[in-house]
Amino acid sequence: MESFPIINLEKLNGEERGIIMEKIKDACENWGFFECVNHGISHELLDKVEKMTKEHYKKCMEERFKESIKNRGLDSVRSEVNDVDWESTFYLKHLPVSNISDVPDLEDDYRTLMKEFAGEIEKLSEELLDLLCENLGLEKGYLKKVFYGSKKPTFGTKVSNYPPCPQPDLIKGLRAHTDAGGIILLFQDDKVSGLQLLKDGEWIGVPPVKHSIVVNLGDQLEVITNGKYKSVEHRVISQTDGEGRMSIASFYNPGSDSVIFPAPELIEKESEKEKKEIYPKFVFEDYMKLYSAVKFQAKEPRFEAMKAMETTVANNVGPLATA
Repeated sequence: MESFPIINLEKLNGEERGIIMEKIKDACENWGFFECVNHGISHELLDKVEKMTKEHYKKCMEERFKESIKNRGLDSVRSEVNDVDWESTFYLKHLPVSNISDVPDLEDDYRTLMKEFAGEIEKLSEELLDLLCENLGLEKGYLKKVFYGSKKPTFGTKVSNYPPCPQPDLIKGLRAHTDAGGIILLFQDDKVSGLQLLKDGEWIGVPPVKHSIVVNLGDQLEVITNGKYKSVEHRVISQTDGEGRMSIASFYNPGSDSVIFPAPELIEKESEKEKKEIYPKFVFEDYMKLYSAVKFQAKEPRFEAMKAMETTVANNVGPLATA
């Protein structure tokens, strides 16, 4: 079995750039996931985010989670549960409008810290999108322009804790799914594993590496690349012991009115012999409405449903908005 791709982004600045770009290309085409080290976000900032996120869970969310589990009878299940995730979460919106000031129970210094963290993740997301453009042969900034739509991208963070679970064989931390959006950057616990992706019919663990950022590709990048890159099914396995697992996933997604369609340059590059079925064109908000109802089902019917709706999208897409 191939080892999970861990990519040292610092080497992009040296003579090994070509090798690193090839590793990113291979990860995007064959894994849908990779893990970045030396990505430019300071270790000190990441350590503070981890410390304060775990403190916030203990102080504000742990008892609430235990009560909800008890109230739903999940602490004594005897058969597999397929409609509940064993996770405690809250959400932060960053773009187009931030809600960090409005989220309850957050200490002021934690709010300030998460704003700083979001700024660093946004910057890294856009740098990674440009690396993808380079590998795909698209002009620099193409993906960012598509994601901006007429306003700004949709950018937010899901902060999750996966507490110890008494029945990990019966309840998943998070059920298997692909992500709906664009590019997802995950800062995960470096001591407790649990994230797995499906590759060649096998579930493979994403290794916890200190100070790393895990990257995975969402459904929208599969559409824009016309299937050259694919979103990959992944899940979180519950654990029985320890302090639980922390996961901070930031989603850099298209704006709600962004029109998503395969990049014409990529379609043109495909020879007649290799010509594949072309993915649909749709408005991102329409895709999200469908996704919210069928998140834990296969992605292919979602694409088919969007294809059936294509007549509602103008055939002639105007010039892409610039950032």
